[in-house]
Amino acid sequence: MVAGTLGALLADPFVVMNTIGLVAFALAGSTKAIRERFDLFGITVVGLATAFAGGVTRDILVSRVPLALRSLGEISLGLFGVVLAVGLSIVLESPDDHPITLLSDAIGLAAFATAGAIVATGAGVSSFGVVAIATINAAGGGAFADILLDRSPFILFEDFYASCAVAGGSVYWLLLTAGGGESAAAAACVAVTLGTRLAAVNYGWTLPTAQALGRDEHQ
Repeated sequence: MVAGTLGALLADPFVVMNTIGLVAFALAGSTKAIRERFDLFGITVVGLATAFAGGVTRDILVSRVPLALRSLGEISLGLFGVVLAVGLSIVLESPDDHPITLLSDAIGLAAFATAGAIVATGAGVSSFGVVAIATINAAGGGAFADILLDRSPFILFEDFYASCAVAGGSVYWLLLTAGGGESAAAAACVAVTLGTRLAAVNYGWTLPTAQALGRDEHQ
């Protein structure tokens, strides 16, 4: 049974990416709620919103019933991520800033960017649609969670975050258009999205603001 399940996962890149993304983003979102001292219900809501909001939006854009409403397995994966976050909060002093959480968030970003690109390609949308849906799938959950946390979505600020999904989605479409297989394109999307995000965290990469550009011009 276990061997059959693993075989099914490896045979379907979307299932692999979606599974990883759900657990990783539920964990990352829940740690934000824990930092804000939400109760267990609030932690669960924010964690699940982070995990599912991007995917639900993706499915609505391609005119299909969201997977979150069709499978109890999806909700179970999200809840598993929430439980992991609560467990980490017990053993770690600042789980939201811990490398484990930062890595989990980067992995979730890469997994969901790839899942979104796969779904968009299957729906037959344009190249812009593939990149847009990949980005929405990757960054939409975090943006919605920030609204629940009563703050402006951080992807609209200087942080180099959604741009990583844009890069990954673009590489996915380019490789697929050039004749590469779905698995190769998915692997490249993961590598580009994850690599650029980890580099941004490590080196402090940010996008410039209009004010910063204005100061540069007057210097």
